[in-house]
Amino acid sequence: MFDFQTIEQETENIILKEKGSRFIGFAYGVMSEAEIKYKLHQLRKIHPKATHHCYAFRLGINGENYRTNDDGEPSGSAGLPIYNQLLAHQITNVLLVVIRYYGGTKLGVGGLVKAYKETAKNTLENSKIITKELESKIVLRFKFSQQNLIFTVLNKYEAKITSFHANDICTIEADFKTSKKESIADELSEMLLEFNIS
Repeated sequence: MFDFQTIEQETENIILKEKGSRFIGFAYGVMSEAEIKYKLHQLRKIHPKATHHCYAFRLGINGENYRTNDDGEPSGSAGLPIYNQLLAHQITNVLLVVIRYYGGTKLGVGGLVKAYKETAKNTLENSKIITKELESKIVLRFKFSQQNLIFTVLNKYEAKITSFHANDICTIEADFKTSKKESIADELSEMLLEFNIS
């Protein structure tokens, strides 16, 4: 299994109003916890006066790395309903955030669950869900005279070159589909090349 479902691009500012409170939904495609921390930090800078920044995320091909956060709302009333929408839409590598501006009227736990769930659901319904193939990274070191050979192999496996340093010994970094890992490794091994796949 080398593919997973995620969102194509970020979705922001999906608003739900409930008894004076404003709930604002955001969805981001993410690949790491560092990226999640950065996105949450940015949202706190944009919405410093918001009462709550509640969120959930799933990472990993089977969503095995996940977390929910109620950010001061009653336990289970915000993070969990948001997380359940990630499960319902069967997506991973997504951070889903709902920011609340309190409007003066308490909603009760049931009201909160409903508002956070609806905002999360509407946010994902405004996102395009796509299937992505898992990618791996390769770092290759080779003689300058071999570069045409290397480019031919990388093109064959539709690898995307992310950096290239040309010297007597060249270094290339590229991303390629994980499903092609064994084939590309076999072919490069036969050419006695120095490479590292992660």
